Amino acid sequence: MASPTAQSEVGLIGLAVMGQNLALNVAEKGFHISVYNRSGDKTDAAVSRAGKEGVGERLHGYKELKDFVASLKRPRRVIILVKAGAPVDATIKQLTQFLEPGDIIIDGGNEWYENTERRQAELAALGIHHIGMGVSGGEEGARNGPAMMPGGDEGAYSHLRPVVERVAAQTDDGPCVTYIGPGGAGNYVKMVHNGIEYGDMQLIAEAYDVLRTVGGLSNEELAATFVEWNGGELESFLVMITSLIFSVRDTEGEGFLLDKILDKTGMKGTGKWTIQQAAELSVAAPTMAAALDARFLSGLKDERAALVADVREALYAAKICSYAQGYNIIRAKSMEKGWGIELADLGRIWKGGCIIRAAFLDRIKVAYQRNPDLPNLLVDPDFAAELARKQDAWRRVVAVAVGAGIGIPGITGSLGYFDSYRRGRLPANLVQAQRDFFGSHTYERVDRPGWTHTVWDASFGSADSITTSGYNN
Repeated sequence: MASPTAQSEVGLIGLAVMGQNLALNVAEKGFHISVYNRSGDKTDAAVSRAGKEGVGERLHGYKELKDFVASLKRPRRVIILVKAGAPVDATIKQLTQFLEPGDIIIDGGNEWYENTERRQAELAALGIHHIGMGVSGGEEGARNGPAMMPGGDEGAYSHLRPVVERVAAQTDDGPCVTYIGPGGAGNYVKMVHNGIEYGDMQLIAEAYDVLRTVGGLSNEELAATFVEWNGGELESFLVMITSLIFSVRDTEGEGFLLDKILDKTGMKGTGKWTIQQAAELSVAAPTMAAALDARFLSGLKDERAALVADVREALYAAKICSYAQGYNIIRAKSMEKGWGIELADLGRIWKGGCIIRAAFLDRIKVAYQRNPDLPNLLVDPDFAAELARKQDAWRRVVAVAVGAGIGIPGITGSLGYFDSYRRGRLPANLVQAQRDFFGSHTYERVDRPGWTHTVWDASFGSADSITTSGYNN
């Protein structure tokens, strides 16, 4: 183990696969990094691996937390990658025994944003800064370049910026990291990123189901189809890995591995948080909600080419709706909290490294640069025109799936979202009348301002009603 002399620009606690890979990434980019894990065997493993990968002289392992802290240059920058919740609180409590005012703790886990803001307030009393930084890209991204979403004190972030801009995925638009905003903004944006990810994965699974069940495509044909799709407007990390999944054969038996996997999906909570936030902010998110519900519930050969083309169009259109919903949740929360999140920046930093990276994020970035106050991606001129062109194919896919008894709630929910958003009038007037009837909740009229309550006929007949203006809902 290394001696505790101040030599490292950054420290990292938590050496499971993500933490170990990120530490190696930091070292590979030319920074000295100190690492610590509660169980020393993982520290030994990280040090050994660093030696094998040629970065051993810049990765320093410590068995004692005091020595770990002493090895860091001031202001000390400590990244924590442990399980969210109580383990983070316990780690911070131990760590603060050795930190000083001006030091910075960076939580790189998927933490609930209010926990981050609580910790920021608690640590501020000690003069210690706290940054909540979402990290996306999985194990591969952590090792070779993730997308990172830091939020908290901007001054503290300036000390972290030289490191994360080198460590992040690099694209033609620059590093896939930017200061998101104050408080828990970074964790919040990462949470909604994961909600979009849920929607994206569900939509792709539904497209697979339609092509397999209705179109009768084999795994080889599905692989070829997704390879082709990834060469066009659907180019993305998830479509790419899906094409590879179709091709993997089972090494323990006949056929393909995908066909042997139990149809029961796991989750870690961020998707559920996103839908809860959408409800609290009154932001429609049916595609992501359908994806979450799907996790909870966990003959046309001559027309095959036409079906594949239609599913491609439907998948793309539904994906745009899913991203639009995620952006709207972030925009609403940013307005509520005064975070000032630049939505165009998200399209830039999500282009590389993260799980939802996709070619059309460039176009989303341009849409928000063109109009930072864009109320919805669906009304951006370019996306609106594209969705209009694709809607016929979208409707055919929904119709054929319903006719075949195949549930595609994400694609169907996206179509409902698209249709509802572009209508001039929805049947919500009846719902509001019902609320006023049974609960005196009042309603607004289309022909004059103000709130109105009607004493509706208790006999449900057509007798005259009494209307009073000026109520406040």
